[in-house]
This record gives sequence, structure tokens and C-alpha cells, in this order.
Amino acid sequence: MRHDLATIGELEAFDTVIDVRSPSEFAEDHVPGAISCPVLDDGERARVGTLYKQVSPFEARKVGAAIVARNIAGHIEARFLERPRNWRPLVYCWRGGKRSGSMTHILREVGWNAKQLEGGYKAFRRAVVSDLGTLPERLSFRVICGLTGSGKSRLLSALAERGAQVLDLEQAAAHRGSVLGDLPANPQPAQKHFETLLWQALRAFDAACPVYVESESKKIGALHVPDALIARMRASECLRVETDRAARVRLLAEEYAHFFDDPDRLVDRLRTLRPLHGHAVIERWAELVDARDWDTLVAELLERHYDPSYTRSIHGNYPAIAQAAVVRMESHARDAFAEAAARILGDARVPCPA
Repeated sequence: MRHDLATIGELEAFDTVIDVRSPSEFAEDHVPGAISCPVLDDGERARVGTLYKQVSPFEARKVGAAIVARNIAGHIEARFLERPRNWRPLVYCWRGGKRSGSMTHILREVGWNAKQLEGGYKAFRRAVVSDLGTLPERLSFRVICGLTGSGKSRLLSALAERGAQVLDLEQAAAHRGSVLGDLPANPQPAQKHFETLLWQALRAFDAACPVYVESESKKIGALHVPDALIARMRASECLRVETDRAARVRLLAEEYAHFFDDPDRLVDRLRTLRPLHGHAVIERWAELVDARDWDTLVAELLERHYDPSYTRSIHGNYPAIAQAAVVRMESHARDAFAEAAARILGDARVPCPA
């Protein structure tokens, strides 16, 4: 193997991982922790590609070389001049070709021990897809179940704060997994990056300790949970959170507060439920929005939409819920969930440090 190449298995050996692909490629997905230093931005890449197809490869290489050289010089001046002699960067592009090769060569000429990722992002993506098919099998999951608003996510957060291993799928997906689950200030990642985030989390877990996760469906917003992961979750032990209805209303009112600041958007989302509930019900909910009667609105959404939907799906998708230990919550306060997390970890079957 060439001395200036590195493999996926060596990612952790480098001080900095440099993605030299275009900004749009980086935005779709990238190696965890990588910094974006494009040697061709999106417009420059399109220009060189057009020259390659419409004029000749030689003309494209001439123009591309000049642009790449300028951009690499700019990155060195702006980001790398303070790096010490023993700095070890890893550079990658789409498939380990000329873009990353150019950056690696110049960094090595400076004197840094730079290496190029063999196979580039394409090899990394293959590794992610492969590992997502096998990593879930080595882990023991504890699935937190419960009706909408029972505080499953809040309990996961409390477990994580006490040192438990937690896989927060909704956080990774930037979505709360329901018709009102999108987060306007935090758009969902691309499917590829969602999978990279899951890969990163799963690889870090200790197989000797349980991993707590919420009872998600196959789809969270526009994103799909990998097949092997959802299958492993559905075959796992469950914990059922039971929370007082009034506390559920208060908790959801807190979580949906961003919708209350944008009533028109909230009504638009509710109207997507018209095929399920009919015109009269949706218009009543729109009237409750106009009246800013949030507690009544949330209570009716729970009774008529969320609870029946959850009840229909949970037993079929998570059969172990029938034998689940019950975690009863009398309050939506975070302190109450911290206490519940302490009880759960005190009763954990697999001893692990909290």
C-alpha cells in the first residue's frame, strides 16, 4: 500500500479530517468531525465538468488545476498556517481521486504527514451501510414505550445525563416523529447523514451495557430508520412509561410551543389529518388555534389522534410491551424524570457504570 494512503479503519489516528468535495456534497453527508475545505466549489465544479464534456478533458484539467491550486493556497493561509510540524491531516474527496490527491500532495510537500483516504467518501459510505447491517445485532436495547406526551424523550435525556447509553433517534433525525414533529429552526439532515450519525453512535456503544432508545416507527419525518436497527429494536425488551393525562398535555404544550407562535403553520399541519378525521373535526381544531386554547387542542389531539394511532401500532411493532416493566410518572417536570432514570438504572439487569 502507498505510504500516503489510509483506510477507513484508521480514521481516529488523524488530528484533522479534511473534506475537499464541494459544499453541496459536504452538506449531504461527510465523515464525522470532518471540516469542509473544497478545492472546487459547486459553481467551479460545474464549470470544469462542462469544459470536460463540451470542449476536452485537457482544457478542463488546465482550468481545474488553476482553480484547485488557488483554493488550496487559500485554505492553507486561512486555516492551516498555525498547524505544528507533527500535525496529521487525512484528506478525502468523492472516491480518492485528483481532488484529494492534490491537497494531500501539497500538504506533504509543506512537510506535514498528510494522507489520502483510500477510496474516498465512496469507501466510507460503503462501510457505513455495511456496518449498519451488523452493528445493531451486537447490542442489547431497552425500548422506551409510551403514549405521545408521556415523556419518552425526556426520560431518554435523563438517562443520558446519568451516564446511560442512549440512542436518541429523534435528535439525530431533527424530528419528533409525529405530524407536528418537525422543527422549523432545525431542518432534517439528508438520509445519508442521518445514517452516518447512527453509525457513529452505534460504533461507540459498549456491547456489555444496554442501550436505551425510544419506540420509533420505521420513518421519522422524511427519514428512514435502517432496517437492521428497527428490527433489533422491535425484538428487544421494553419499558412502558405511563403518565397522567394532564401532565401529558402540559408536556406537549411545552414541546409544541414553536407552533403556537405560528398559528397558520399549525393549522396547515393539522389539515393534513383531514382524511383521517374529517372536515368538521379539523375545523374545530382550527377554531381552537384561533382561540389560542392550547390545552383543549392538545387534549383533543391526544384523545382523537395520537392515542388511538399509537395503541394500534405499538403492540404489533413492539410485542415485548406486553411484558414491559412500567415507569409511572405523576409529573412532567424534569426532576421527576431524573428520579425515574435513577430508579431504572438502579434496577438495570446489566450492571454498567452510570
